[in-house]
Amino acid sequence: MSEVIARPGGELASRPLHFFWVVDCSGSMWGEKIGIVNNAIQSVIPDMRDEAADNPNAQLYIRTLKFSTGASWVTENPVKVEDYVWEDLEAAGVTDMGKAFDLLAAQLSVDQIGQRALPPVIVLLSDGQPTDDYKKSLDKLQRLPWAKKAVKIAVSIGQDADDDVLLDFAGNRELVLQANNATMLTKMIKWASTAVSAVSSGTSNTADPVGDDAGSGSDDGGATGGNGPLILNMDNIPDPDIDAGDVW
Repeated sequence: MSEVIARPGGELASRPLHFFWVVDCSGSMWGEKIGIVNNAIQSVIPDMRDEAADNPNAQLYIRTLKFSTGASWVTENPVKVEDYVWEDLEAAGVTDMGKAFDLLAAQLSVDQIGQRALPPVIVLLSDGQPTDDYKKSLDKLQRLPWAKKAVKIAVSIGQDADDDVLLDFAGNRELVLQANNATMLTKMIKWASTAVSAVSSGTSNTADPVGDDAGSGSDDGGATGGNGPLILNMDNIPDPDIDAGDVW
């Protein structure tokens, strides 16, 4: 009879990886833009499922947050990628981005994310300028330990998008992706979704968990390890160059 050897501490558990779509649904997104967002995100979900299946050490959860006049969760509770279904969004109203940051901050606490999670991935898509006082809300968000560790990508849709605001959010100009026509918007959404691969495959320089004192207000947010952002390979970001006639 073969002997069963117990693993100290039990079986290795997968670490949660939280992915957030944060989508501008203001009136300027009406028509072609919001239609492409819906189609592109719907099309990348199967690829995200495949990537998650290839990384058994991570359990991918997805949520969607929309903002226009106010902000609200489309999927407030974490949904496993294998069960996630994209719900098409409609566009109308103004651009209350600050309210979206408030809702996002409430879900990036240690109580919500846990201590052993992988760095969250947040993809913000916007084509305009905030119509509310977003700065205070963004500052509050950025002070959170998990927000510091998160991979933050912004997709700038069209020439009227406020890239300075998107840069404030992403913290890295290379991660403000320019999408000035339908083709580029689709490509940038698909590229942004691949950040899941970088996080779940362990290429992060911040894979350390957030410690018990994460809410203490210390400079490093209570993190047990380094507190810089995850390093992505940005060499394969699609070239944003387009013909002048195609520009939104």
